Amino acid sequence: MRKTSLMLSALALAAASMAAPAMAQSKGDWTASVGVGSVNPKSDNGKLAGGTLAVDVDSDIKPTITGEYFIADNLGIEVLAALPFKHDINIDGLGRVGSTKHLPPVVSLQYHFNSAGKVSPLVGLGVNYTTFFSESTGGALAGSKLKLDDSWGLAAHVGVDFKISDNGSLRVDARWADIDTKVKLDGADLGTVNIDPMVYGVSYVHSF
Repeated sequence: MRKTSLMLSALALAAASMAAPAMAQSKGDWTASVGVGSVNPKSDNGKLAGGTLAVDVDSDIKPTITGEYFIADNLGIEVLAALPFKHDINIDGLGRVGSTKHLPPVVSLQYHFNSAGKVSPLVGLGVNYTTFFSESTGGALAGSKLKLDDSWGLAAHVGVDFKISDNGSLRVDARWADIDTKVKLDGADLGTVNIDPMVYGVSYVHSF
């Protein structure tokens, strides 16, 4: 449902912006941004151990950076990076049983509408790679060894840039990433956790 809403929002932004005359963000230009992102896993993260253990992964907020190179007018390739996000892992009926950190770099191809205007929507589609590390256990699983496999998946991006100076903009955006990780406890396969978060961000974007 959230993925569908994200794509519908992207189409609405695109349609609205095409009503205004567009001026190109030129081929060969660069932008860089610094901001904060909130990773919010979906509400149902799946069940482990043959469907007996319902999992809940909580949210986290960290600084983010992006760099984008325009390969054509209005069309750029963006790389997203961030400080490691940390998430507590909860199991229904048992409470907090562990935690993990992850890095979720994303590479996206994205199009900017009305890129020289005061308000410039953007849409993007790309690939997400998520690596998990520093897994720990506690509560009912204290003393066990937890391992989460790395994940590859699609990522979608919508946002709006509000121009605040000749070279600076304030960006408000939302991303969706397909993140599924296989879980092992003391070497035994427990199943897959479906994280699939929405990532909400605010950042300052500088054009070069």
